[in-house]
Amino acid sequence: MAHPSEAELKLNLYIKFLRERLFFEPTSATLHYNLGLAYSQKGQLDEAISEFKQALENDPNLVDAYVNMGGMFYQKGDMDQCIDANLKALALDPKLAIAHSNVGFAYLQKGDYENAIESSKQAIEIIPDNLQAYNNLAVAYIQAEKPRESIEASLKILSINDQFAPAHYNLAVAYRLTGAMKEARKHYEKAKALGYPIDSAAEAEWRNEE
Repeated sequence: MAHPSEAELKLNLYIKFLRERLFFEPTSATLHYNLGLAYSQKGQLDEAISEFKQALENDPNLVDAYVNMGGMFYQKGDMDQCIDANLKALALDPKLAIAHSNVGFAYLQKGDYENAIESSKQAIEIIPDNLQAYNNLAVAYIQAEKPRESIEASLKILSINDQFAPAHYNLAVAYRLTGAMKEARKHYEKAKALGYPIDSAAEAEWRNEE
């Protein structure tokens, strides 16, 4: 049986400390929020969500609690609750780029590509070099059968960071959709060289293109 690491022991002690503090200060939004973060580090998603909810009951303006709660729902595979939590954060702070990006990514997982595109664009408008939002946008455009728009988004990523492997892979897919196989192959090989994970089915598909 594996023994807990020093970091795990410290985290457990921190959780114990927060729970003891909450016994005396049950309405402290900060303590509930910090306990939620600690539970999230342990992967205890339901406990984390419960603490974030209690934090919000005591401070309805605690934007970060909504964002982190959305992250827990995402990990549980509940995209609707993830979107709802981040939209509540945006109701408090419409300029919160991370919440727009999170909503875009969740819509992408749901297959709602138009909303994914719109939310990703809003994130980029706030933070113009937001690589994750650009990547969400590139993937959503591919899925929406708009490869040229996807290429534009991925090229923007590479102008910021030319070692961003997902952008090279998305370019490979988008260029292939437009029939530009030379460019597609170049970016596919670059994505592989940068360690982008490509499953065996995709690898076989690319070999057939040779």
